Amino acid sequence: MKFTLSWLKDHLETEASLDEILYALTDLGLEVEEVTDRAARLRPFTLAKVLEASQHPDADKLRVCRVLTDEGEKQIVCGAPNARAGITVVLCKPGDYVPGIDVTLGVGKIRGVESHGMMASERELELSDEHDGIIELPSGEVGEKFTDWLARNRPGAVDPMIYIKITPNRPDALGVRGLARDLAARGLGTLKPLKVEPVKGAFQSPISVKLAEDVKDKACPHFVGRVIRGVKNGPSPVWLQERLKAIGLRPISVLVDITNLFTFDLNRPLHVFDADKVKGGLTVRQAREGEELLALDGKTYALRPGITVIADEAGVESLGGVMGGELSGCSEDTKNVFVEAAYFDPITTATAGRALKINSDARYRFERGIDPAFTRDGMELATKLILDLCGGEASEIVEAGAPIDTARAYRYDPKKVVSLVGMDIAEGDQRKTLEALGFTLKGDMASPPSWRPDILGEADLVEEVARIASLTKLEGKPMRRAQPGVPKPILTPLQVREKAARRTMAALGYNECVTYSFIDGASAALFGGGSEAVRIENPISSEMTHMRPDLLPGLLQAAARNQARGFMDLALFEVGPAFAGGEPGEQALMATGLLIGASAPRDPYGSRRPVDAFDAKADAEAVLAAIGAPAKVQISRKAESWWHPGRSGVMGLGPNAIATFGEVHPKVLRAMDVKGPAVAFTIRIEAVPFPKAKTATRPALGLSDLQAVDRDFAFVLDKGVEALTVVNAAQGADKALIESVAVFDQFTGEKAEAQMGAGKKSLAITVRLQPRDKTLTDEEIEAVSAKIVEKVAKATGGVLRG
Repeated sequence: MKFTLSWLKDHLETEASLDEILYALTDLGLEVEEVTDRAARLRPFTLAKVLEASQHPDADKLRVCRVLTDEGEKQIVCGAPNARAGITVVLCKPGDYVPGIDVTLGVGKIRGVESHGMMASERELELSDEHDGIIELPSGEVGEKFTDWLARNRPGAVDPMIYIKITPNRPDALGVRGLARDLAARGLGTLKPLKVEPVKGAFQSPISVKLAEDVKDKACPHFVGRVIRGVKNGPSPVWLQERLKAIGLRPISVLVDITNLFTFDLNRPLHVFDADKVKGGLTVRQAREGEELLALDGKTYALRPGITVIADEAGVESLGGVMGGELSGCSEDTKNVFVEAAYFDPITTATAGRALKINSDARYRFERGIDPAFTRDGMELATKLILDLCGGEASEIVEAGAPIDTARAYRYDPKKVVSLVGMDIAEGDQRKTLEALGFTLKGDMASPPSWRPDILGEADLVEEVARIASLTKLEGKPMRRAQPGVPKPILTPLQVREKAARRTMAALGYNECVTYSFIDGASAALFGGGSEAVRIENPISSEMTHMRPDLLPGLLQAAARNQARGFMDLALFEVGPAFAGGEPGEQALMATGLLIGASAPRDPYGSRRPVDAFDAKADAEAVLAAIGAPAKVQISRKAESWWHPGRSGVMGLGPNAIATFGEVHPKVLRAMDVKGPAVAFTIRIEAVPFPKAKTATRPALGLSDLQAVDRDFAFVLDKGVEALTVVNAAQGADKALIESVAVFDQFTGEKAEAQMGAGKKSLAITVRLQPRDKTLTDEEIEAVSAKIVEKVAKATGGVLRG
């Protein structure tokens, strides 16, 4: 919605500055998008006076003028026929940019005579199309800014243009008067009265109007028109042209310009037919199959049933609420016109506009909802302006149908402004606000005006009061606690655990992905899913037909897209649900991480290596520790089919599997178009047992002030013995004294078998002993060491390496 400041002041009596108006508009919910300073391009130009104008020595149509400027007398060569001594002109100096001719002036010679600038015409300054001569001003002082003279004598040419965005629920703000009403309610001025004086008809309208049965109930319930004969159609007056140009519209003719003025001024779209081109009466009806219309935009549209049209005996003449027709349009030769004002249904209008792909100012307003009660008043105001500008004689009004009934009332409770918005506004101020916006108050009931279709309940009344008072006056206040004391935790234990898993994986360097819970059937089948129980009845695409059985498919698809764009080193994770079936309880919360490529960027120290299953295992253990899983778990090799059978494992607590880690099976990577190898882990968050003792405090930190003792052991084992078996056996030697056990070396291969025997390997561990009550003696250390050797030998059959 565009308008100018002087246009706004036609409806609003105000002393407010431009900045105050702009701030108020945005604060009222009418967001200001742009303000164009139309005076900026004219600011360099000043007024000057021609002292003398003599004939050019070498050109019959040129004059050499001596001009008095603010910089003294200047010589200017001018070809305008009205250049003469004594007139006040607009001076463009060397260095000034002249917008109408797109030229920056300089000192030049014209037919051998030096010229210092130019005296401008209206077209050269983009004030109008007038270029028969230079501008002659009736007043003004030499050196005065031309913009100051315009602001005083012709403000419409230079006042700022304001562009605001209107939300779909505010059709009343699509007219300048609606904006003025809001500003007046805010207190920035007084809304000027809109006087509607009926124009008495001098004769009966020769053109009748009729509403067909298929439109009169909804598509077009009200149609008003009248004939005005003897009009003179030509260029609009300067004030009207300047107003339309300021908002980006091209003046066409006075009749057309009046309809555009009413569209933007009062949100009342109109249409003017050339009455001499209308055959018989006009009927508003639905289009028929095969009908066409050559519209005002020069395009021919094929119509279909359901589109509202205005037709005469010869055929369709206009698209109701969208656009008029070319054949019955007005021209310079038009003498008699039929002016139409009607109410067209928003949904019907929007449907027709979309079907025909026509965007027009009329459609934009009708599909949002204009004031249905203003149809006849709009006709009277338009008639008066046409008679004032074009002359002529008006007929009686012809009318079909009646305005739709918008009467409704809602209970008005002043206390709700406090309960719903939190603003303390006096009841008297609330009532004053609603009345200023056009509401009718009777006791505790409020009736919205006909131009506000968005008011649909008590809450909307509160919103209007708060909007006008300004929501910026809201004060932030702490909410009262439901119970005194320390508030209880808001998040459930599972939500806390999910948050911890997400933060831990992000801290480990993974990037979070959020993928769809739907995947294609083929991908679901690779991960043990794809059954009918999880198939979507109405999938949004062929690639989203099944609920995902695991989070890995989505991560692998994301990895494939990244690899296709040249990103080969990836660390991705996701936390979300996976679905084993379609019934309640067959959904599990999982946290999955995926590593592809190298573990580090290139560097000169050789730290870059391909990721392996142990990277995934280490990260899985870190996440499990963060969510409170026990430190000691069992690891088995019974992983699902999409894991590499020899390079994966399942972490569990007895039969309860809590995590899986390892390499993704090569056949899965090929099917998902991922360049491997790829390692991953999946944590079953809900499978990790919660602590039995529920307390808000952490257990006391147990520290010892006694020195720890580290002992290293190297065992000769069979090649098939797992390192975890050795670690667990050593840990069980003395659970109270042994703080940690870790593997620090492994010796395998041909050299190892040559030294220790075929099928053998060496595994070295370090054991830390942490005393609590006294320093360990050598005998106690040796006893624990012997017990460690005994436990490992019993569990693995290994012997201490000599």
